[in-house]
Amino acid sequence: MDTPQTPQVQVGEKTETTELVTDAIATNQTSTEVEMGGTQDTDQLEPEAAQEDSTLPDVQAEPEQPSVPVKKNAGFNFLDFLTSPIIEIIVGKGANETVMTAHQSLLMEAPLLAEFVRTFEASGPRRISLPEEDVDAFSCFLQFQYTRDYTVGQMEIPTETAEDKSGDELLRHARIYTLAEKLGLPTLQRIVHGKIHKVKSSPNAELSYARYVYTHTPTTDTTIRKPVATYWANQSHLLRQEVGDDFKKLCIEVPDFSFDVLTIILDRKLKNGSVDEIKGSARKRRRDI
Repeated sequence: MDTPQTPQVQVGEKTETTELVTDAIATNQTSTEVEMGGTQDTDQLEPEAAQEDSTLPDVQAEPEQPSVPVKKNAGFNFLDFLTSPIIEIIVGKGANETVMTAHQSLLMEAPLLAEFVRTFEASGPRRISLPEEDVDAFSCFLQFQYTRDYTVGQMEIPTETAEDKSGDELLRHARIYTLAEKLGLPTLQRIVHGKIHKVKSSPNAELSYARYVYTHTPTTDTTIRKPVATYWANQSHLLRQEVGDDFKKLCIEVPDFSFDVLTIILDRKLKNGSVDEIKGSARKRRRDI
């Protein structure tokens, strides 16, 4: 029997919602000034805001050490791994096109990739083409499949002072998250979400991250969207002094983001009794006597 090949990589008009958001933020006095600590740093939120986010999966209880490796599929053993066929995956296009290889048994854990494998002919090439996928994100997916963890290169530095000022690290994690969603791997999504919570970032990085999340995830994915909206609802009245124009632009161009931020602010004011409840018609025509 031939010796299995080793997997390798070849380098080859201003909206009404926006006005409401900015007005609400300007008068939102429920938060005190805090030090910048990343999108998901719920330790710096108000007690009430932290309590609101406590139900998010794997946000507050993320362990400091790598989690215990996830158990493989029932019946899987090391011999199955060694004898599994090698699949060629072509990721990206143009100058970014990269050829990767991986064991078929690991790719079968992703429903989307399993569908590709099932279409292979017995004597045909075992090749999958994914021209629209991000090369870096897909390589991290393969790293996770082999090791049950991943890193984003040299940028993932576990120090107290490291800060993602450009937003590159947050965006790389976010792209892996959306890839995991497409591939049908909720375990990888949870691991990515945990890593995002540990990133220290700048206001500009947070804006870039917020834009990506709200333009690449479905409205039903509150797991990743709600912490973003909560973060800006609590701190934007401070951060907009640094990124005011860009924040305003994001609110105009991504209505879902501005609506979610506004909803959190108004819900909190209503809960605190600072919003008068209006019964009946909210606007009445003046009658001349």
